[in-house]
Amino acid sequence: MSLTITLIQTQLHWEDKAANRAMLQQKIERIKEKTQIVVLPEMFSTGFSMQPELLAETMDGPTVQWMREMAAAHRVILSGSLIIREGADYFNRLIWMLPNGQYGLYDKRHRFAFAGEDQHYTAGNKRMIASVNGWKINLQVCYDLRFPVWARQNTGSASPEQPEYDLLINVANWPQRRSLAWKTLLQARAIENQCYVVGVNRVGEDGNGIYYSGDSMVIDPLGEILYHKAEDEDICTITLHKTKLEEVRSKFPFWRDADGFMIY
Repeated sequence: MSLTITLIQTQLHWEDKAANRAMLQQKIERIKEKTQIVVLPEMFSTGFSMQPELLAETMDGPTVQWMREMAAAHRVILSGSLIIREGADYFNRLIWMLPNGQYGLYDKRHRFAFAGEDQHYTAGNKRMIASVNGWKINLQVCYDLRFPVWARQNTGSASPEQPEYDLLINVANWPQRRSLAWKTLLQARAIENQCYVVGVNRVGEDGNGIYYSGDSMVIDPLGEILYHKAEDEDICTITLHKTKLEEVRSKFPFWRDADGFMIY
């Protein structure tokens, strides 16, 4: 079984939702290869803004509706995070939009206190692992990458039968000044969890003068880099192979020796 994913590494219009939707629609329409999943960066409709009171939408709002329309029109799963309001709470929410209009949700667990995200957004409290074509996919957002327990394969017993997931996707607005950590941690998550990892980051400067170098990556279960793009906008479509994953796990069954644990 294979899985084909398209990564969109792009600049973003600062706090301009309509402009970002129009720009991303053009990029999605330029994808010529047959693909199953299209991944956008974190807060793709606004940039990494600390003004949720001004920018948040509901799940019935125009950006979620746009995702629904794009996924249906192109027969893909469309994923990325945006600012969502529920009651008095604001979430940095990753949407996993299916072509039939159904969707899954993941609310960013680890808020980036260094930039004040914890003062404006409510933390999520559960992981989301999606299922596509026989693949299990763990979905995370940016700063989650620094916390290995949150990403750790949970085998759940002393004699595990299978790892919990096959692919980790992280969508980000990760600044260039800490790009070494970004690249290193993406590889570490692949190696320690014996899974593929896809990291999709933005490029360019945001409204706070913070510069992003992209460095979007695809990494195999041994930590080998299959794709890496720095500085420039790019659209990359890549196919991942389950046989490669199974071969690595069979030849090097390190996951069987992992510690059991529970996440509260």
